[in-house]
Amino acid sequence: MKHSLQIGNLTVEPPILSAPMAGFTNYAYREILRFLGGVGLIATEMVSARSFVHLDAQGEGHPARLWGVQKETRPLAVQIWDNEPDSLAETGRRLVQEYQVSVVDLNFGCPASKIMKKSSSGSYLLRNPQKVGDLVARVVKVCRPTPVTAKIRLGLTADSINAIDVAQAVESAGAAALTVHGRTAQQMYSGFADWNEIARIKPFLKQIPLIGNGDIRTVEDAMDRLTHFAIDGIMIGRGGLESPWLFRQIAQAINGLPVDPEPTLKSQKQLLLKHYSLVRKRFGDEKAVVLMRRYACNYAKHKPGARIFRNKISSAQNEEEFLKTVETFYPTDINDSKSIE
Repeated sequence: MKHSLQIGNLTVEPPILSAPMAGFTNYAYREILRFLGGVGLIATEMVSARSFVHLDAQGEGHPARLWGVQKETRPLAVQIWDNEPDSLAETGRRLVQEYQVSVVDLNFGCPASKIMKKSSSGSYLLRNPQKVGDLVARVVKVCRPTPVTAKIRLGLTADSINAIDVAQAVESAGAAALTVHGRTAQQMYSGFADWNEIARIKPFLKQIPLIGNGDIRTVEDAMDRLTHFAIDGIMIGRGGLESPWLFRQIAQAINGLPVDPEPTLKSQKQLLLKHYSLVRKRFGDEKAVVLMRRYACNYAKHKPGARIFRNKISSAQNEEEFLKTVETFYPTDINDSKSIE
């Protein structure tokens, strides 16, 4: 089993990546992942290339989703999306020159309606592998030697799976790695990720690594994918929201080390409060509560009393209500004593 993967001039060790997730992978979440450890490459939320260029033209500064990026610990990937080559190229150039990012990732996998249908971007572009290749080539040209990667889905629908064609176009255009989410755009996040379809792509890639994504929620899931499928690395999204410590556990397993047990409920609550303090520092009191409600619901998933906690925390309107709800309703164990370190 590989303990690292090579993305252009960047060695990613361990071969575990955090997925870009709009509305979730902001600065605070990225800091939580760094605190816990185990992620080989952390990614930002996806950034609209056209909006980035527009903000600059209007003298309005940098996109909110890039807050903290310039000073963050590397390696760090920034994902961008659009269907317009000039905007993508200009954004990629600035990310490399002004932000010194480690990787520029291009999104060809987002199935959200406002991205795919209204903006003809994300998964919409999978219908035209040549267009995908042309966009990748433009960004690669202006970003060298910083690696450019792409993330795709299997295709638009189950009847139009064309990930192999898209993968070949991406590699031919000079991309340094490809990540594939094992669903079609039509599936959104329903059903199950098809890792056999992901693995079918590998023989058609000549040099670049293949990273698989979808439905990794446990150490066992990760080790199964890395052991039984033709992939070079894994990317974790929703599983990392529910269990941010999962990355460290997987890294331990990959390296043959004892795997930490699940954190105690007390420890998980402490982490949730640490996360809240980071969000509050970034966004201020009022917005922090609104943002943290969604994170808190993820932390509580599959825990005793999760439904009651979710109902309560979702109605918290201010810091006092949020902290009181966490203290009163977050699951606890009277014997809890071990903390995340």
